[in-house]
Amino acid sequence: MRFGAHMSTSGGFHKAVQRGRQAGCEVIQIFVKNNMRWLGKPPGEQDARLFKEELGRGDIQMVFGHTGYLINPASPAGPNRTSSIQSLIQEIEFAAVLGVPFLVLHPGAHLGAGEQQGIRRAAAALDEAFAATKTSKVRIALENTAGQGSSLGGKIEHLAGIFDKVNNPGRLGLCIDTAHLFEAGFDIRAAAGWDAVIKSIGKLIGIRQILAFHLNDSKTPLGSRVDRHEHIGKGHIGLDGFRRIVRDARFAKHPASLETRKSPDLHEDVANLATLRKLAGRSGAKN
Repeated sequence: MRFGAHMSTSGGFHKAVQRGRQAGCEVIQIFVKNNMRWLGKPPGEQDARLFKEELGRGDIQMVFGHTGYLINPASPAGPNRTSSIQSLIQEIEFAAVLGVPFLVLHPGAHLGAGEQQGIRRAAAALDEAFAATKTSKVRIALENTAGQGSSLGGKIEHLAGIFDKVNNPGRLGLCIDTAHLFEAGFDIRAAAGWDAVIKSIGKLIGIRQILAFHLNDSKTPLGSRVDRHEHIGKGHIGLDGFRRIVRDARFAKHPASLETRKSPDLHEDVANLATLRKLAGRSGAKN
């Protein structure tokens, strides 16, 4: 895997690349706008140019995005659904300006309507967003979740259902979060558990649809359905679990981003990345 972390874009998108470089990232994840607002300002011409110039140095191999947390594609008709779709369309447009290949998206919460209704709503919302951005190459990587509350994504079948119902599945992909898998009840600490998850994805969706990983340990126990990230090896998944994951040859070239808490000096990211590289059997800062 190609290791990295989520980086702040404070001060400009190019600053995220610089921060990633400082921490020793090979890849980074960013928000393409304020993640707690429905709409934002598009990247300015200079901001996009500086961002691409920083990427042009070549040490950061990929930047992918994560959509804002307000977006709920599984919500019922009403202002929140309308705003969710508008926000998603805008983020796809911003990602295209920056050259970001895909955006990670939580499938949303059905809010009591039931899983199947939520899946139908999510697919319909994606259809609207894709129709409004039909010339865009930006894909949406659906992220598995811890299954908290009425959230979709705690089961692989939820993600597969969205793939099956969306009109343009070629615009979709997957982002697999290790903490969320564990919290949803998938015991990925052992090789058999990890392989069972990947086998299920392969059968229901297709392993080639996996575009990226979120590498997070879990602060909460197996099956807690409570989403709390922890530093690598400090949570309930543990070092042995991550050793198996990061050495999976099927995903040797996939981007894998940390989403763990950090200080302004990024020393936690530096430490987590060093741990991941050691577990992967890689020497030096990058390979």
